[in-house]
Amino acid sequence: MPYKDKNDRDYKAEQQYDGRPDVKKKRALRNAARRTMEKAGKVKKGDGKDVDHVRELSQGGTNNKGNLKAVPAASNRSFKRNKDHSRK
Repeated sequence: MPYKDKNDRDYKAEQQYDGRPDVKKKRALRNAARRTMEKAGKVKKGDGKDVDHVRELSQGGTNNKGNLKAVPAASNRSFKRNKDHSRK
């Protein structure tokens, strides 16, 4: 969300959110998955790919190599679309 004035944004609240233990744990799991794929040679820094979990971590998935795949960032971060490119 764009802000007209930098004073409108509550940076302190954002910092408190990012510092919560549950958020830190999820971030650590995502970083570990990325490192696993880097070691396997599937992704590298700045290649425009994301590491995706076949079965999501929130659904009980793990960081095992069999549950990870490299996908383009554009397809991993976008909304699902219909054939006419409208949002589902």
